[in-house]
Amino acid sequence: MPLLEVKNICKEFGGLKAVNQVSLHVDEGEVVSIIGPNGAGKTTMFNLITGAYTIDSGSILFRGEEIANQTPQEIVKRGIARTFQNIKLCNHMRTIENVLVGMDTGLHYSLADALLRTPKFRRLEAEKHKQAVQILKAIGLGNRIHEYAGNLPYGERRKLEIARAIATGAQLLLLDEPAAGMNENESAELMEFIALLRQTGYTILLIEHDMQVVMNISDRIYVLDYGSLIAKGVPDEIAEDPEVIKAYLGEDDVDA
Repeated sequence: MPLLEVKNICKEFGGLKAVNQVSLHVDEGEVVSIIGPNGAGKTTMFNLITGAYTIDSGSILFRGEEIANQTPQEIVKRGIARTFQNIKLCNHMRTIENVLVGMDTGLHYSLADALLRTPKFRRLEAEKHKQAVQILKAIGLGNRIHEYAGNLPYGERRKLEIARAIATGAQLLLLDEPAAGMNENESAELMEFIALLRQTGYTILLIEHDMQVVMNISDRIYVLDYGSLIAKGVPDEIAEDPEVIKAYLGEDDVDA
């Protein structure tokens, strides 16, 4: 059974079919990429899976259970977390505080515990802090724990956003353009980091424009164009698919 299964989902905005009968699946432990030209419907797909948008029709299953049209908070509690194309960190907060924010989705104490600072509250907060430190060390930010997020280099801010997603307890990470704005060295480090995430047990669904990243880390690739699925397969198949080449280069260039 796939970890995530999307079946024939559709989404329209004012008569425009942003996503049209798209199906895909992600198996546990895979790195799967969604690619396509600008406006192809990639980020809309992420918004549908994570509950930011409601679907018009179709089905989204996570571990075999329907999650379509649930709230983003419910989706996170089920074990799906995402990052964004435009980094959405709390820049005025320290690195560890950003990670702790991600953990607030799984609070196991009451408001009264927090107000009275009961032993249960103090114990759970200490456990959260320890776990946040472990996450930051694991992703290479152990020396940045008390830095303000806004002061981190660009590549490290990307890592921190992924760390915050991990902190929710997610098993499936949806990464939206993680290599955006990165130079060649930062992209290479990102590929190593994503490989490490998979080795650690995470499953990853990725939107990415950097084809070097996509082709080197993906087990399988889905290609969207104008909201429709035009190709799917392993990297070598996608690289040679004439429909994919046409979508990226245009029909005139393909025929030239």
